[in-house]
Amino acid sequence: MQAQLLELGLIRYTPAGQTALDFSLKHESQVTEAGRARRVSMEIKAVAIGSEICKRVQALGVGGDACFTGFLAAMRSGRGTVFHITELAPGPAAPHCSNPD
Repeated sequence: MQAQLLELGLIRYTPAGQTALDFSLKHESQVTEAGRARRVSMEIKAVAIGSEICKRVQALGVGGDACFTGFLAAMRSGRGTVFHITELAPGPAAPHCSNPD
């Protein structure tokens, strides 16, 4: 998902001792649905787990654009969804993140 880093939390550690970083992302795009253009705008909570990916997210900085790859999971509280980031490619238009429309 192509997105902008909106908020960046502080480094923390999981109960297993792994580095974790909570942040939020903002995605905006235009897609075609039922033959009509539709603007998509959303914000989502995200987390990176592991020292290398945490360093890469921090280096991106607030306002930075990247293509984020990962998976969705329920939050520990069971209320809401969090995007677990496993990879990122800095830049506003990574080829595999481009919108086909």
